Amino acid sequence: MTPESVSSPDIEADLLELPPLETPDAPRIAIEDLQVRLKSKDGAMHLILPPESEAASKVALAWGELWQQFKQLLAGRERFWQPNTIVHLIADDRLLDTRQISAIAEALTEVQLQLKSVHTRRRQTAVVAATAGYSVEQITAADPLAPKQETPTAMEEPLYIQMTLRSGTEIRHNGTVIVLGDLNPGSTIVAEGDILVWGRLRGVAHAGCKGNVKCLIMALQLEPTQIRIADYVARAPETPLAQYFPEVAYVSPQGSIRIARAADFVMRKED
Repeated sequence: MTPESVSSPDIEADLLELPPLETPDAPRIAIEDLQVRLKSKDGAMHLILPPESEAASKVALAWGELWQQFKQLLAGRERFWQPNTIVHLIADDRLLDTRQISAIAEALTEVQLQLKSVHTRRRQTAVVAATAGYSVEQITAADPLAPKQETPTAMEEPLYIQMTLRSGTEIRHNGTVIVLGDLNPGSTIVAEGDILVWGRLRGVAHAGCKGNVKCLIMALQLEPTQIRIADYVARAPETPLAQYFPEVAYVSPQGSIRIARAADFVMRKED
């Protein structure tokens, strides 16, 4: 899948250059002591990177050290996986750029593993991974020492994606998702907040995934495979419309998903 360009102020440009794939002078560590881990779970592999922040990790690894441990892990472990096994990259709070994600994917391909998704707490990493064509879940870190609160936590800042989401791509975000492009059949967005698609929405969109019935789904052309708002579900009509307008999907007071033209919806809200 060919990555597309993305224009986002969230992406930090001062990341480290990738080191050579082999560094002869780098010290080797026993496999069981590596901070980079590869675990099998539910028929897939989870590649777990250590946290980048020193507060979350006793020894925070720079990218060069992480890369060496990752290569050592792949080279030193017997291949207990089937060819083309899917890998989910658990990146935690580590900031990864396009080159680094591509390098990880290529190294996995060399040992017959296939990078499928990226789970991250960094919005910049989520944007880069989505642009490269991988499924993304932006997760929120929970402090295990913090007392449980009854009041709902604030949502994450909106996630902006400038690309067309192809079949098989899934985006999960604890906030609003804004796509400058199309949502193709077979692609999915799951958002805690609203979903705005500046293009054709033909995949699956689930807004208010944690139960917020006030969330909206908006698109310039709404032809979804399925839309969900909180626990309410709706599908597009079987007969295509003769003419399309920007539309808004919302939960009505009667407890069902309704779709209205964006202009009419705004006028009703103002009234």
